[in-house]
Amino acid sequence: MVKCGVDRLNSYKHFFSGGRVGLLTSITGRNQKNESTIQVLTKICKLTVLFGPEHGVRGDLGAGDEVENTTDPATGLPVYSLYGGAGKHFSSQHLETFDILVYDIQDIGVRYYTFLSTLRNALEDCGRAGKKLVILDRPNPLGGDIVEGGILNMDYNSFVGCYPLPSRYGLTSGEAARLMNEEGNYGCELEVVPCDGWKRNSLFSDWGTVWLPPSLGLPSFETVLLYPGTCLIEGTNFSEGRGTTAPFRMIGAPFADAEELAAEFNRAGLEGVVATPSWFNPTASKHMGVQCAGILLHVTEPHKLRPVSVGVTLLDILRCRYPGQFAFLPPSKEGGRPFITLLSGSDVLLGDWDKETLLENYRQDSTEFMKRKERFHLYD
Repeated sequence: MVKCGVDRLNSYKHFFSGGRVGLLTSITGRNQKNESTIQVLTKICKLTVLFGPEHGVRGDLGAGDEVENTTDPATGLPVYSLYGGAGKHFSSQHLETFDILVYDIQDIGVRYYTFLSTLRNALEDCGRAGKKLVILDRPNPLGGDIVEGGILNMDYNSFVGCYPLPSRYGLTSGEAARLMNEEGNYGCELEVVPCDGWKRNSLFSDWGTVWLPPSLGLPSFETVLLYPGTCLIEGTNFSEGRGTTAPFRMIGAPFADAEELAAEFNRAGLEGVVATPSWFNPTASKHMGVQCAGILLHVTEPHKLRPVSVGVTLLDILRCRYPGQFAFLPPSKEGGRPFITLLSGSDVLLGDWDKETLLENYRQDSTEFMKRKERFHLYD
C-alpha cells in the first residue's frame, strides 16, 4: 500500500515545531482516511494561513482563472492567492503570516502543469525570507523511471515552463524541490516527509486507489497519461477537448475529417494508444458552440504509452494534412511569445522540423536528464 507524506505525519511532528504554519494545498491534499490536510494539520500544529495555487484550494477554478483571496469556510483561516492579479510569488505580507510553510499537492509530473512553478516560487521566496519549507510528498502518477521530451530553453521561461526540465520529468514534488533548490541555489531550508511503498516503475493505475482530479481539465487518469503530449495542441487552432467530457483526449476542429484523421493516426502505430473518430461541440474554450470533427484517444497499455511521441505525431499529422488551415496560435499579448513555444520550451516547432529528428533530439535530452536527476531520488 502506498502512503503519502500526509499519512506519515506522526513520525515527523518535529518538522512543525517552533512556530506558525502556513499550508499551500489544493483539493488533492487529503490522507488515506479522506481527511483534508487542513484538518490533519490543525490537530498537530499551529496552522494560521492557507495559500491557493492555480485552480484554488478546493480545485473548483478553471485553467487560467484568477484565484481570489478569501476565508476558508471550514476553518475560518485566511486563504491567500498565489495565482491572481497580485502575482504568483509570496508577498512580504504573505511571508509575515507563517514561520514554516507546508506544501501538499498531488502534482502530475508534467512541466506544463503550474503547480511545479508555484513550488519553485515557494523555494525561492522561502529561501530569501529564511522560512522553512516542508513538503508532504506524493508519488508521481506517471512514474519515476520514464522521462520524455526536450529540456526547456530558459529563453522561453514562463509559468508553464519555469525550470530546465523535460516535459515528463519523472520526479515527485519532493524530489523536484531538492533538485531545483540545489541547482537553482535558492538556499531554502527544505524538509521532505517521504512517501512509503511507492516504486519508481509504478503508475497511478497500479496504486489501487481512486483518482482525485487536481483540476477540472484532468478528470481521469487516462487524461493525465496523454497530457504530456496532447497539451501541445493548446498551442494550435485545434481544440484540445476543453469544454467536452474528454479534455486532452478529444482533438479536432470544424474543418477536420474525423474518419480520415483517426485512420492516419492509427497508421502511425504508436504503442499504448488508439484513436476513434469523434464529433463534438465544445461548451468552452476554442470553437465553443461550433461542431468539430476529430479523434478520441484511448489508452490501451499505460506502461507502453509515450505521450510526448503522441503529441508530436499529432502535430505532424495536423500540419501536413491541413496545411492551409492548421496554425499555431499567435501570442496572447503584444510582445509576447506564441503559446506553443512556452509549452514546448523552444521555438523549434515554429520552424521546418522533421518528426523523427525532433523525437531523437528529445530522447537525447531525456537521457541526459535521467542521469542528472538520479542523485535527487528518494525512492527506488
